[in-house]
Formats: sequence, C-alpha cells, structure tokens
Amino acid sequence: MNERNVLVTGFEPFGGQSINASWESVKRLPAQIAHYTVQTLRVPTVFGFAAEMIAAEANRCHPDVILCVGQAGGRKEITPEVIGINLRESSIPDNAGNCPRWVPIVKNAPDAYFSRLPVLKFVESIQNAGIPARLSYSAGTFVCNDVFYSLLHRYHQTDTLVGFLHVPLLPEQANEEGGALSLHQIITALCAVIETLP
Repeated sequence: MNERNVLVTGFEPFGGQSINASWESVKRLPAQIAHYTVQTLRVPTVFGFAAEMIAAEANRCHPDVILCVGQAGGRKEITPEVIGINLRESSIPDNAGNCPRWVPIVKNAPDAYFSRLPVLKFVESIQNAGIPARLSYSAGTFVCNDVFYSLLHRYHQTDTLVGFLHVPLLPEQANEEGGALSLHQIITALCAVIETLP
C-alpha cells in the first residue's frame, strides 16, 4: 500500500487549565502508524485563527488526511464527530477573548458538512482496542466545531479528507467534571483510528 500522510492537530490549554488532553496525546504519537506518516501541530484555541494555521500547515505538508483532536469535558468516551455546523456560539471567551454569539463561520455557506471519513469504523477500531467510544453528532459551537466546519468547507470536493475526534479529559484534569481516560488510552485510540484510515 502506498505511503500516505496524516496531519494530526491538538489544542493548547484553555479555560484556565494548564494542559489540554488533545495536545498531550497528539504530541506523543509515533511518526509512523501503519502506512501513514504522522505530522502533528499544536493550534491555538482561537476562533478562525486555529483553522487558518492548520490550512497553512496543510499547504506546506500536503496531507491526505487532516485529523483534528479536541478535548470535551464530561465525555467518557472517544467520540468521532459526524458533522460540523456553520455556527460560532460561545458562552466563554476563546484564548484571544473572542466570545461570538450566533455568528456563521462562513457567510453564505452550507449549514453543515458531514465528515467523509469512516467514522463508524473509527468507533469499532477504538472499541476493539478495549477503549470506550461512540459516535457524536455535535462538535459543539466552540473552537473545535469552528475548526471542523472550516476545514470541511475548505476541503469540500477535494481529495483531502477531514475528521475530528473529541477525547475526554485526563484524570488530572477531570476533578468534578467526571469522565476521564488515561493518556495511554487516548494515544492507543488515536493510533487505532489512524490504522483505520483509507
């Protein structure tokens, strides 16, 4: 099978936390998983800017797949996202102080895009690795969804495939929010997903 490239992204900490489970796991991925060469990128938790940074890196490294990872407090499973929606709606500011309310991500663009990646297979591969997983039909309306929708829009009708996974908090983050997976479990799940990529 031909060698392919995947760009995997994770977010910087936000909301007063000192770490972000997405980047803590992404930065520890092996450089090669199955027939994919893995490149990683840490992105800011900032509306608009995060997606622009990913697109700029994609222009440089030409990935076949862009797989974005974000953390979701309160979730207990790895959740591949099915759909991104054209909405910025935030009850807390991003790391640049932006707090948009009911604003489209891309004006005069479709309301939503579905991921073209095999999200059902992702869930199966994660579960087969002994880690809890389920599909998610909402990536929220914060920066995670902003990135997901922006990239789905940008790469719509191109050969570049875009996906998004939410991961639970790490045990040291969880506290009262509940729901956590270990760093090892999250990394194992991400590797299983990449092994499932077309």
